[in-house]
Amino acid sequence: MKKGFLIFLIFFGFLSTIAQEKKPIMAKDTVKTEVVEVITTYNPEIADANKIKKNPTIKLSEKNKKKKLTYNIFSAPVASTFIPKSGVVKGVDVGVKERIYNNYIATGFGNYTSPYAEVYIHNYTRFQSEFGLSAKYAASLDNIENTLLDSNYSNFIAGLFYKKEERYFDWKVSLNTAQNTYNWYGLRENTFATNIIDAIEERQKYSYFNATGEIDFLDAYIDKSTLALSYFTDDYNSSEFLINLDTDFDLPIDFISRRLNNLQVKTGLEYLGGSFASDYENQNELNYSIFTIHINPEYKDTFGGFSLKLGAKLFASFDAENSVNHFLMYPDIKVQQSIIKEKLNVYAGVFGDFHTNTYKSFTEENPFISPTQFITQTAEKYNAFLGFNGVINNDISFNIAANIKEEEDKALFITNNSKSNGVTNFVNGNALRGYEYGNSFSLIYDDVKTTSIFAELEYDLTKRITLSTNFQFDNFTMQTQSEAWNLPTIQTAFTTKYKSDKWYATSNIFYVSDRKDVLYSATFPSNLNDVQTLDAFVDINLNGGYHFNDKFSAFLKMNNILNADYQRFANFNVQGFQVLGGITYKFDF
Repeated sequence: MKKGFLIFLIFFGFLSTIAQEKKPIMAKDTVKTEVVEVITTYNPEIADANKIKKNPTIKLSEKNKKKKLTYNIFSAPVASTFIPKSGVVKGVDVGVKERIYNNYIATGFGNYTSPYAEVYIHNYTRFQSEFGLSAKYAASLDNIENTLLDSNYSNFIAGLFYKKEERYFDWKVSLNTAQNTYNWYGLRENTFATNIIDAIEERQKYSYFNATGEIDFLDAYIDKSTLALSYFTDDYNSSEFLINLDTDFDLPIDFISRRLNNLQVKTGLEYLGGSFASDYENQNELNYSIFTIHINPEYKDTFGGFSLKLGAKLFASFDAENSVNHFLMYPDIKVQQSIIKEKLNVYAGVFGDFHTNTYKSFTEENPFISPTQFITQTAEKYNAFLGFNGVINNDISFNIAANIKEEEDKALFITNNSKSNGVTNFVNGNALRGYEYGNSFSLIYDDVKTTSIFAELEYDLTKRITLSTNFQFDNFTMQTQSEAWNLPTIQTAFTTKYKSDKWYATSNIFYVSDRKDVLYSATFPSNLNDVQTLDAFVDINLNGGYHFNDKFSAFLKMNNILNADYQRFANFNVQGFQVLGGITYKFDF
């Protein structure tokens, strides 16, 4: 029996040990038992969430004691009372909402035998990516009245892109191309014999190719980086390469002070290289090779009611062909202050810049330049400005500014001197090219100081009609040239926009004051003899359309409604009244 009792004790101890091992560990209860004496009842309300915990004790007489308040809601509707109604959404009547489509096709035709076509395809995929395709063709196949040479033109541009959203960044790749054809038709009247005119080859064609890659980082020190490769050429064996690598940084500097915002730093590497078969004298091949590094740190913040942008622009440029190097630093400062809150602001600042001029950019500004240019950079040594902007009421906004800037090696267009005396197409046994009859332009560089006044005003007449106007006055001070060639002193524009559910229209009225160009004493080579003045002009344009439905619409464009016969550049008359109409179809896949 003792043996059995001993076995029982051992077995009971073993079970107790197992039970202790499997018993869950309970959190220790730290709440102590106390007696809570309720002095008065507490009825919590929402407003009590922000009550001050400690209130001062105020003793009042019997007559001044607070009476119990009772709240009653007076449900009579008044103008300033909002009464929500269950199940009904109240909103502003904005009319019929126009559906937005990702794709469209437009086609049209106008006088001067002007075909027009445009297409845009844009689509998204299931894997956070998108792609797009665009193309546009516009041409005028008939000649301008009273021009001795062909004056037609054609423009074609196309682009393709693919974009992908990754976890930590987005990236995009795009390809672009352009083909533009023009003619050097600006011959001086009564200067050339008929057989000479018939022998001129006035056609010029520009070709452009571009490939660009972009990376946009999310929540990183590198904000964005872009690499672009471009190639530009023409029918006279001119060529130009441009490579850009731009990277923007967003750097935290709160280790200096916690209230400081991030420092933005824009950086860039740029290489421009190109060549022309010869200069205008037909003696030497022209080459240019320029490498530029630029850094632009800037800091933006508000202090004492002032909005500040403090920065600097640093450049290092190396011109290999001319053995010229530049190391430049310019300020980049802007300050803005509100004089009347939400009504009137004043802003001022000063900055400088260093521009890389390209053959392509010059042809976009003046497509009639000759392929014989000397290419260099323009230094904007300083640009100081002071202005006011704001609103007069909810319908009128304005901006008025004055600035003064100084540029070194600013490019100006001047007419090339003709190599033909009007009765021959040969000089020294060589046939003249199509741009050597005084019908093209060249570049001349000068240091220019410009004082400008600019003003713009916008008025929302109604919800459907908007009026806007701008005015710019420039006063040029030249260092070596007698005139600011082909630069107007006054430019102004007046725009009216109208839009309804079905109709839309925009009218533009432009005014450009007179400009100056050169006259030569004899055929090339010769000195400047006189100055010719290009008359001021007014150009009125109107375009609009009608929406049949969300998908179909018709458009109409009318340019130079006054049928004005003016010259945009010396001896280059513009087309008269132009009209072009067509239809647009929008769709989704």
